[in-house]
Amino acid sequence: MLNQIKLFFDEHLKLPAPEEPSAEKLQVACAALFLEMMMMDEKVDFKEQVAILSLIQQNFSLTLEQATTLIELAEQQRKQATDYFQFTSLINKRYSSNQKIQLIESLWKIAFIDGVLDMHEEYLVRKIADLLSVPHATFIMTKNRIKSEK
Repeated sequence: MLNQIKLFFDEHLKLPAPEEPSAEKLQVACAALFLEMMMMDEKVDFKEQVAILSLIQQNFSLTLEQATTLIELAEQQRKQATDYFQFTSLINKRYSSNQKIQLIESLWKIAFIDGVLDMHEEYLVRKIADLLSVPHATFIMTKNRIKSEK
């Protein structure tokens, strides 16, 4: 009798397993953060657009057409987002520490592409680094390394 009750609950009231984020969702999340970085200083620079396209192609091994489609999807998601958590939570679930640091490096590259680091850009990188649990020392070292490359 108890087995039948247990079977009933297992079959009819079983909660679905939490869904793992797909590779596409992770790519959209990263691209949305890249686009948000581009928009932080309220000036959309052609060099930033080219850098984002290049970063997306390199980081995700995509063709130009695939990268362009990904950017369009990411822009839709970015506009609908109320905060960064919806993106960073996906990244936190699947990215290793090194992949998170690489993402922070990419954000710094976008921030420094125009030669001027806006305070809003720095705020965004700091916020994303905090949400991804990237240590502050790594955040600073990454900033200095990318800055010295420019």
